[in-house]
Amino acid sequence: MSLPQRLVIATRASRLALWQAEHVRDRLRTLYPACAVELLTLTTRGDQILDRTLSKVGGKGLFVKELETALLDGRADLAVHCLKDMPVDLQAPFELCAVLDRADPRDAFVSNRYDTLADLPAGAVVGTSSLRRESQIRARFPQLVVKPLRGNLDTRLGKLDRGEYDAIVLAAAGLNRLGLADRIRCLLDPADCLPAAGQGALTIEIRDDRDDMRAWLAPLNDATATSISLAERAVSRRLGGSCQVPLAAYAEIDDGTLTLRALVASPDGTRTLRAERSGPVDQAQAIGEAVAAELFDAGAQAILDELLQDASPED
Repeated sequence: MSLPQRLVIATRASRLALWQAEHVRDRLRTLYPACAVELLTLTTRGDQILDRTLSKVGGKGLFVKELETALLDGRADLAVHCLKDMPVDLQAPFELCAVLDRADPRDAFVSNRYDTLADLPAGAVVGTSSLRRESQIRARFPQLVVKPLRGNLDTRLGKLDRGEYDAIVLAAAGLNRLGLADRIRCLLDPADCLPAAGQGALTIEIRDDRDDMRAWLAPLNDATATSISLAERAVSRRLGGSCQVPLAAYAEIDDGTLTLRALVASPDGTRTLRAERSGPVDQAQAIGEAVAAELFDAGAQAILDELLQDASPED
């Protein structure tokens, strides 16, 4: 197989997205020193709509369409994404061909005045972009006020610094990647705030007819992260995972055994269903499907039906 001569990476324009694309670019340059690796920077509809929550305007796919268009028309060869932001029902002619090694998957508590969620006084305002986080915070701390928080990472931190929120909850991986670890007051234990499926992992999307790209990108794939993502995304896929569903799925691997924990909840935190299962790593997807089945057996369908009934996407 010939080596690549030029590769173009489609990326969103946010500082975090650019870091992620540059990270993949640098790894490709190391693998293929003679290859010219370039970035194609695009603005997505999800970046433009900042006054409404993702659950109201179409969900995760809002951050993908423009990048996929660039893959289709040949302007780009690959696109780099946060795995947790990728729809679980990705359709042809696209595929995720690599999952890179996973960074810290936990959520981070960020505040200028308080050290933990437990330190916040009644009525304090917590900002988050995620129904998953919102439901778990409300369940543990019903005395707090949880409000939507949109925008890129710097925008969200700016809103905190202007006093619009007493605290915000963000993915630890993004803060670490941008050198903002000093903003983290504490990391939330997965037992208290279970992470999203794929959180902390980067993935690469290509057209499914690009056998050359699949082969060139194979060295970037991390086996452990791939197994974990298979299990977590199997739960999300079975439960129709989207920004409209407060759903968490978190897998860990220890000595060849994969343990998966998942939950589905009502946004107000009054109902939370949990399931857990362990098994061999090579059965990751089956473990995920079994955990999803347990959630359905526990009554997840009633929560999902209520969420779909309440959902009203806007133009």
